[in-house]
Amino acid sequence: MKKVDRQKKIREIITDQSVERQEDLVRKLNDLGLQVTQATISRDIKEMQLVKVPAAGGGYRYAMPATRQYDETDQLESTLQDSLLQLKRSDRFLALDVRPGNGPVVANLMRKIKNQDVFTAIGDDSNVLVVSSSAQGAQELAQYLKRLAE
Repeated sequence: MKKVDRQKKIREIITDQSVERQEDLVRKLNDLGLQVTQATISRDIKEMQLVKVPAAGGGYRYAMPATRQYDETDQLESTLQDSLLQLKRSDRFLALDVRPGNGPVVANLMRKIKNQDVFTAIGDDSNVLVVSSSAQGAQELAQYLKRLAE
């Protein structure tokens, strides 16, 4: 199953049911015939920016973030201000060290922003590799990201 389809199913489950733990979400997806691991669900939760809200019967449950939508540039700015630890550049490549859990979100936002210098971005838990269209583009992109992170 594709990630977008899995995340759509997660959205449906947490909207219709009270899910308190990642393990519960894994079990519910497995019960639907979707074989997923807790690590995959953990990444989905971070990327979808799910939040925990008080549950009706006590405790907490997963929910979608508040409906207020920021454009991708505002989201990137906010995320970089909160999580960027270091930015390095080499030729057409930028390496961003971010706080753990923020790599996938930053990479996703880098791909979504309307910047011609971004060829692609790949993120893991705490690192993001941004490939630029050119060395000059990478230099300009690095300066732009540093300004956003201030």
